[in-house]
Amino acid sequence: MSVWIARVVVLAASVVMIAIRAPHGQRSRNLEVTGDWKGKLEPVLLSVAMLGFFVPLVWLVSPAFSFAEYRLRPLPLAIGIALYAAGLRLFKRSHDDLGRNWSITLQIRAGHELVTDGVYRTVRHPMYSALFLYSLGQMLVLPNWFAGPSYLVTFGILFLLRVRREEAMMTSEFGEAYRAYMKRTRRLIPHVW
Repeated sequence: MSVWIARVVVLAASVVMIAIRAPHGQRSRNLEVTGDWKGKLEPVLLSVAMLGFFVPLVWLVSPAFSFAEYRLRPLPLAIGIALYAAGLRLFKRSHDDLGRNWSITLQIRAGHELVTDGVYRTVRHPMYSALFLYSLGQMLVLPNWFAGPSYLVTFGILFLLRVRREEAMMTSEFGEAYRAYMKRTRRLIPHVW
């Protein structure tokens, strides 16, 4: 199977992800910060995750990772495309449901509200769920042992080192309302975890 299919899918998924996030990022930068939980680790975590996102784009335009290529297979490709699509759909829905309450980093913005409806009804972090789906899709679509799992690894590190701090921030900001929300929801997978 020709690797050009993987290249087209990876490029399209990357462009769609950027297109989904860009307007939310612009809006977020224009809102006053009223609570900052970033800490010194946050910029490092964001940089690591961004690096993992851009490795596949390097793979698209350069032979830098050719040492790790393997043969593209139809079944992993099809499953990967489905995971990419599901991840991007959930990613968009998560941003739309959060609206002006979204921030790329651990900050509370002026007028921040606790969102508990839409995709946030059963999962506290559906955007993280979306990024894991996206990462798994990339790993299956991109036939390279290094570039394929790059975002899964780097985003996984961000998630593991950030999620408890994010939940502490939300508990600090919303108190009992967030604790009650935590009791009736799961972190990533509805009714499971």
